[in-house]
Amino acid sequence: MANGLMEGKKAQDWLNLVLAVALFVSPWAIGFAGEFMAAWNAWIVGIVIGALALATLTAFSEWEEWANMVIGIWLVVSPWLLDFAANVNAMWTHVVLGLLVAAISAWALWDERRNPHAHV
Repeated sequence: MANGLMEGKKAQDWLNLVLAVALFVSPWAIGFAGEFMAAWNAWIVGIVIGALALATLTAFSEWEEWANMVIGIWLVVSPWLLDFAANVNAMWTHVVLGLLVAAISAWALWDERRNPHAHV
């Protein structure tokens, strides 16, 4: 039997929470904290992904996974829309983490459709 915290929870929820933290600290860790748009985008989107991940850990709701997927896509295109694609570190951080967030959310949606009672 799983412990109380993990019971009925999916690995995808925890992965998105880890990615949210990684995105939030990435401006300092990767070295683009001085790039205003890139840093603020990482901080704001990291907080949103983290809040959605925590909400999903509390009580699964399909809309939260769809929202995370849209946010992941936003991360992929944001370097060009916010004009910081020239900063290679910031651009690749956003693209890679965005693809991961979108893919993990798609996986969670697929898993939920395949096994609807996995989330309690």
